[in-house]
Amino acid sequence: MFVTISTTGTAGHPATDLGYLLHKHPGRAQVFSTSYGTAHVFYPEADAERCTAALLLEIDTVALVRRGKGKGRGGAPDAALAQYVNDRPYAASSLLAVALSNVFSSALRGVCDARPERAAAPLPLRVEVPALPARGGPDLVRRLFAPLGWTVTADPVPLDTAFPQWGDSRYVRLVLESDRLTLAEALRHLYVLLPVLDDAKHYWVAADEVDKLLRAGEGWLAGHPEQQLITNRYLSRRWSLTRQAREQLELVRLAEADDSAVEEIDNAVAQETEAEERPTPLAEQRRAAILAALEASGAARVLDLGCGQGQLVQALLKDTRFTEIVGVDVSVRALAIAGRRLKLDRMGERQAARVKLVQGSLAYTDNRLKGYDAAVLSEVIEHLDLPRLPALEYAVFGHARPRTVVVTTPNVEYNVRWESLPAGHVRHGDHRFEWTREEFRGWAGAVAERHGYDVAFAPVGADDPEVGPPTQLAVFTKTEKEAKAA
Repeated sequence: MFVTISTTGTAGHPATDLGYLLHKHPGRAQVFSTSYGTAHVFYPEADAERCTAALLLEIDTVALVRRGKGKGRGGAPDAALAQYVNDRPYAASSLLAVALSNVFSSALRGVCDARPERAAAPLPLRVEVPALPARGGPDLVRRLFAPLGWTVTADPVPLDTAFPQWGDSRYVRLVLESDRLTLAEALRHLYVLLPVLDDAKHYWVAADEVDKLLRAGEGWLAGHPEQQLITNRYLSRRWSLTRQAREQLELVRLAEADDSAVEEIDNAVAQETEAEERPTPLAEQRRAAILAALEASGAARVLDLGCGQGQLVQALLKDTRFTEIVGVDVSVRALAIAGRRLKLDRMGERQAARVKLVQGSLAYTDNRLKGYDAAVLSEVIEHLDLPRLPALEYAVFGHARPRTVVVTTPNVEYNVRWESLPAGHVRHGDHRFEWTREEFRGWAGAVAERHGYDVAFAPVGADDPEVGPPTQLAVFTKTEKEAKAA
């Protein structure tokens, strides 16, 4: 079982930086023990122009049988000989995926203290897998990898070259090429999709597999066109686990909504007035209200949770009172757009030290988000299915626990004032709910009580005497007792 990862050198960066990123020295062949055999890491070529790392996995077929899932696919009893004579030692499968995860664990997480800028940057990559089971054929291989930014070559392997009339086997020779992905992204794609294409796992799929899938699929699985197939196969078609994974992936989609579409609807408020001067768009009024709330709180270090394409981060950067600004989003695409909006690559050193964009899901606790003065959830909560809202609540109010939290969300009562919005429709196709003022206050009050915060409310936009404002805002502040305890 064999896979190679190659890269080429670029200006100022030799190809041998791959050794730093993989945490494996190009000058040495290394051996690692696994549960089912031995993994060898070596470099067939390593110079400034081109570097290739190879992982060769030798499988102990006897150990595989004795540990429980060598009896054919999925543990079903086959003939006695088939337990030992099969494709497991030769064809890429979950065995290779687990070896990649164990041997290149730091690289899979994108961690490289020696070359952090290289770990975070796209590389010219070429991945080769000589024998890959593809249940679904070359077409499925392309459908899985191409949407992730790979150029895919999947050549069928003949059953027997001496007898071409026998046709092709279910195996392909896979070559993936891209210059748009980081090494960590490439490894995570392989970790998930190799066992998906094989459509089998060498171990029992338990509940913790959902967390493994979501971690490895962060930033790409939620929006993948073959998400359902990937989830079903990766979790061995265990219905309860598949449903759990897909529910959590729906939560991840909150950051994938196109912020420009939201602003287009918001701006309809301005178009409906007959005033000679064009009023300030609602999106700008919302940002101004958030900035005012943060200023009143005295916050200096601020989290923008679900930062999307970076509009609020950009506004925060213009105010020097905010000394550290962190934009968090699950979408790599949104963060890339935010980076371009902020011109991070051309920003001065002092300004760049104030801002950071990080990938992360608000469905999980994250120690990186602790210790900040304030957090903002601007037009975020309505993108969650209601059963998933408690996960975000705990991650922000129960775990990160900033001193101040500012939340904005649409007021559904105001929707009747927009002629451009059909009756019964929410403002954006990705909104899972829109609350009345009473519903929002009820939720916010319960959150504050559970987590030791006081909460105050304010309108954003014109406050209609009958239906209220278009946007409702809540400012959560730690109670005096909680603030002292912190």
